[in-house]
Amino acid sequence: MKIKEALNFVNATTTVRAKVDDGVMYINEKLNSDDDWFMRISLCQSGWSAITADFDTCLDDDVDVMDLARVMDVVQRLICTPVNKRFSEKTYRLVVKRETSFHPKYVSNIITGFDELVFDLSKDEKEARIFVEKELNQIKEREPSLAPAIDAMKEPAEDKDE
Repeated sequence: MKIKEALNFVNATTTVRAKVDDGVMYINEKLNSDDDWFMRISLCQSGWSAITADFDTCLDDDVDVMDLARVMDVVQRLICTPVNKRFSEKTYRLVVKRETSFHPKYVSNIITGFDELVFDLSKDEKEARIFVEKELNQIKEREPSLAPAIDAMKEPAEDKDE
């Protein structure tokens, strides 16, 4: 389970919420302050040793039992996921910047043939294709001469949901 997915599940409950700060997921009663968590999960560790919990705190609060059960299911799935699989893959746009133009151009598509690689360009950032690192590495492996250009064009694609 990805961290973002776990956050979405927990935050969809009515009485519990979660947030991630500095590699740790904090879970607390929805109406309590951020410092008043009842469970803390280190996202860079595996197994139950990654969890610190004080269930007396949440049982005293107005945490619905069904919400707590949902949280425990999410936590179980999260800690069973290998650490390197919990984090979302980095995504990138390819941006072509020309000195004669004030507006960057974005790669909207890459067309591959037997012996050709064609980049379609667009001025609109919304039309830009989002690449995961693995895709860019495959292109660089196939066309090593393009590797420096692709590295120069890479721009992190900010995920608005994260």
